[in-house]
Amino acid sequence: MQALHELKNWLSAGADPDAFPYETVVAEFHRTGKQFVADDVFVLLDWIRAVTPRSAETRLLRDFLDVALDKRDGRYDYQSYLALNLLRLPTVEPTDDQRVDLRRQHDRLYVHLIADALAFELAVETGMTDLLPLQRPGPERVAKRYRLGLRAVSAALARQGRSAMTDLAEPAAAVAAMHDAVVADQSPTERRALLIGMLPVYVVHDEYLFIRVLQAYEATFALLAAEVQATVEALTVGHAEAAAEQLAYGRELLNSAAPLFSLMATMQPKSFRAFRVYTEGASAIQSRSYKLVESLCRSPEEPRLSSAAYLSVPEVRDRVLAGQPSVEHAYHEASRLGRLCEPDRLLLETRMGEFANALTQWRQTHYRIASRMLDTRMGTGYTEGTPYLAVTRSIPVFTPAGNARRA
Repeated sequence: MQALHELKNWLSAGADPDAFPYETVVAEFHRTGKQFVADDVFVLLDWIRAVTPRSAETRLLRDFLDVALDKRDGRYDYQSYLALNLLRLPTVEPTDDQRVDLRRQHDRLYVHLIADALAFELAVETGMTDLLPLQRPGPERVAKRYRLGLRAVSAALARQGRSAMTDLAEPAAAVAAMHDAVVADQSPTERRALLIGMLPVYVVHDEYLFIRVLQAYEATFALLAAEVQATVEALTVGHAEAAAEQLAYGRELLNSAAPLFSLMATMQPKSFRAFRVYTEGASAIQSRSYKLVESLCRSPEEPRLSSAAYLSVPEVRDRVLAGQPSVEHAYHEASRLGRLCEPDRLLLETRMGEFANALTQWRQTHYRIASRMLDTRMGTGYTEGTPYLAVTRSIPVFTPAGNARRA
């Protein structure tokens, strides 16, 4: 087996973490799906992890091994399924100097993920890969994915000054040109992150799209959490215009990412049901970034905080219990303390309403897509699936803004 051979050669050559044979190991996972990787490969990877010291130099290798071994360890969840630790998502509490860079970082990662998903479709269509061979989609479905994927990246590409790349008249050619340009601009670190961040559980074609779309949404919600956190900070010191700008940018992020749901909807339900058998324990209910956004908008009420939704993300729950401030609380306090003039109030109420509408629409669309894919089946991660989403889609993002006037 090629993976075992190269791993042993790597060990005998000194086990340099920068020279780890990621490509060969990932290829072995792709050949069978993570669920069916040979046990001797897992045993050797586990031993490598055990003898690899923790240091800055070995961080990536150890993170990769943790993702590769999650099922063996009994730690498999949404975070490890999507390899989120390997993507280096934006952080929730950047400094002011870092905030603009986080927006650029998000746009690069977002474009890379969707460009890679579309490039996989193109590689299959042109016979350049035999990866994930089960249940290939037909040409009409693939052409639709090209068009929707190009729409999904159009706003991020425009912010990068690359809007000419999304020519919907010739979608296959546009996908090829966009991917070539994206790859030419990628650093070796970015290319490696994309490689090791794709570890599907099975060999069904559509799982590739599923993983990349979820990773793109996680990147968006990670940045969204940073924007909402910045909104709280701005309101706390009475900077209404800055708070309004961050809410507006957050709304733009949600709206521009909306085509991802249309792209996800091209997934074949039978394909989803084929690979989700092996994703038990990994559910979007475990999304830390989404819960950060929700709890930073408005502190969750006790029943929600004590539900599986927050018990599954204890680090976020701990932040709330420790008194994490929210946009709603900061807005009420700024109003109470007289830090907002009437035009500021009106501007913020407008931006809060627009943001809430965008997030509520996202929840509604998520519910519709899940309903189509799951029917009445239980969700993964031991959740109730669509009944859970049906309830949570109506949770207020903010309480009515008019309440703040009476605070």
